[in-house]
Amino acid sequence: MPRFPLLTALFGWPLFALAGSEPIWSDEFNQPVGSAPDPARWAHDLGAGGWGNNELQTYTAARENSSIVADPAALDGRALAIRALRSDPGGYTSARLKTESKFAVTYGRIEARMKLTRGRGVWPAFWMLGGNKPKVGWPTCGEIDIMEQLGHEPAKLHGTLHGPGYSGQNGLSAATTLPTGAALSAAYHVYAVDWSPEKIAWSLDGTAYFTLTPAQLPAGARWVFDEPAFLLLNLAVGGNWPGNPDVTTTFPQTLLVDYVRVYTLPQETSR
Repeated sequence: MPRFPLLTALFGWPLFALAGSEPIWSDEFNQPVGSAPDPARWAHDLGAGGWGNNELQTYTAARENSSIVADPAALDGRALAIRALRSDPGGYTSARLKTESKFAVTYGRIEARMKLTRGRGVWPAFWMLGGNKPKVGWPTCGEIDIMEQLGHEPAKLHGTLHGPGYSGQNGLSAATTLPTGAALSAAYHVYAVDWSPEKIAWSLDGTAYFTLTPAQLPAGARWVFDEPAFLLLNLAVGGNWPGNPDVTTTFPQTLLVDYVRVYTLPQETSR
């Protein structure tokens, strides 16, 4: 678990947070088993077309691809399941959820407790996009990848920043593993960023492993992380980075999300 004191939030849910922080927004995914993700908090991206990465899945809003499930390993016994399924003839379906037009935040601690996947060609992600994307486009809007995993590297976590002059294969990135080297699919872990005007820091279970500041950008590149950004959760199949599934990959694949929570940063951190 994160190495922070346990707080009782104003909203009635217990939080692991930085001392002095305040809750802003959360989804505990504790609605009835079998129900859809809360439509007041999440919208679905829909369709196929590769999503800019030659991915293979078609995103749907069907309950077979995203629903609330019972899970005794979740803190409240329930979690969001995002499932990638093999469909006929030879295709895949999955889900991609976003808070666009429902919630966005500028600066704070953004975290999720998740159990990841395992299998070649499977690509779960928890990330953020600047809400000004419709106006300025990507990558000028900025992208913060809080958690990405390649299913054929089940113990490795990636955190990445994309912006103008440092996007795609040139994104600024780092990776880490658990101290034990265990697969991230074996148990829940907490994936987070602490985002302030001066820096963005990535952490796994409360231990920071990557920090970026404006001064570390490539020469001439702009720091664009001063605008509200919305959250995304998705489970992709195939694509330029993970490669495609092979005969060793089993389906369905399931990304389990116990909660997503957003807090303010302590005053001394957010200045």
